[in-house]
Amino acid sequence: MKTKTLYSCQKCGYQSAKWLGRCPDCGAWNTMEEEVAIKSGAAASRALPGGPPLPINQVGGEAEMHLPTGISEFDRVLGGGLVAGSLVLIGGDPGIGKSTLLLQAMNHVAKTGTVLYVSGEESARQIKLRGARMGVNAPGLYVLAETALENILAHIARMQPKAIVIDSIQTIFTSGLESAPGSVSQVRETAGRLMIMAKGSGIPVFIVGHVTKDGAIAGPRVLEHLVDTVLYFEGDSGHPFRILRAVKNRFGSTNEIGVFEMKEGGLCEVRNPSELFLSERPMGASGSVVVASLEGSRPVLVELQALVSASSLGVPRRTTIGVDHHRLSLLVAVLEKKVGLSLAGQDIFLNVAGGVKLNEPAADLGMVVAVASSHLDKPIAGNTLLLGEVGLTGEVRGITQPELRVKEAAKLGFSRCILPAGNLKQVKAKGLELIGVKSVDEALDKVF
Repeated sequence: MKTKTLYSCQKCGYQSAKWLGRCPDCGAWNTMEEEVAIKSGAAASRALPGGPPLPINQVGGEAEMHLPTGISEFDRVLGGGLVAGSLVLIGGDPGIGKSTLLLQAMNHVAKTGTVLYVSGEESARQIKLRGARMGVNAPGLYVLAETALENILAHIARMQPKAIVIDSIQTIFTSGLESAPGSVSQVRETAGRLMIMAKGSGIPVFIVGHVTKDGAIAGPRVLEHLVDTVLYFEGDSGHPFRILRAVKNRFGSTNEIGVFEMKEGGLCEVRNPSELFLSERPMGASGSVVVASLEGSRPVLVELQALVSASSLGVPRRTTIGVDHHRLSLLVAVLEKKVGLSLAGQDIFLNVAGGVKLNEPAADLGMVVAVASSHLDKPIAGNTLLLGEVGLTGEVRGITQPELRVKEAAKLGFSRCILPAGNLKQVKAKGLELIGVKSVDEALDKVF
């Protein structure tokens, strides 16, 4: 039987008949590896169960029912819980807690049915020892140490479990391909076969994926397009907090986050992340401000810290952790041009405390005030919350859903909020002084 040899990019999945030093698709160097293509007739059919085409108003079926996992933060990110026949890909750095989270969630699901946990990296005894430390002991949770896809599918057909975990997809292989486990061909084929099984049987499947050095899920990008939901587990090794974030979700919002704290007994939910992130905030220190970031439907209050000091370098440093580096440069230019602060010879460092990442412009005003506070060495009142987007002309623009953010601040004892003047009419909060500003100059006058 004839076989065909191809060279596949291990980063994006591009295939070529000859070896190339640089992938023409994604531009990565030295990622083309030789693989044997699928043998003729060896691969299983990729056809999904279907039927004749129907008008959309005649298609049957009701709204998808969600099965709770017993971890409310996990359910929030999934869109309410597990959906029958869904394929969920979860990625993150090694040791971040992917397997721990799934083991805890499946322990709850196994109390009402059978769950199959397939491990290609650990033995059943290792999983048992880790589960014992976290109190995972549901009799309906079955552990299988196996890497051959055909054997895994045979066990699934026999058991018909309520949910399945594959840990991890890079260790699973199919005998229809001669390439090594973890290669582009193996990952694509095994994930495709699992997708067909999930859609045909209605069993939800969790797939754990390794990540590359730059934080992306290893393997071809088609893997992320194939699944229904893609989750990333984020966290800093120096902090006990972990954030679960959805970057793709066919059954819910991609803006929701789940916050966890890693403890000796496993991952614990953080019901009020704002209180946790502000628990160690220094009072009366210059350069420290509080902003409200909206993560999906949940407002989260976080502390921004800025440090401005004279630079001994020819080109001053602009270093950020948790916010966009280019955004800081833009806001510093606004402070210099529109406010008149002399920052050209200053090193500026900006950090989001607690390892949180801020991606929305509503934190602009907080960043500007934090830098100004550190430069002028003037502390900001600890009961003040700052909200607003800053434009290049120094104006303070309105933000989305200000009332949710302000209510969260009122719960935690804040008594003053400086926000865009355009948002004043949208906000009503008892016991909270609301100050509307139209420019950065006006905001700094109100703060100091």
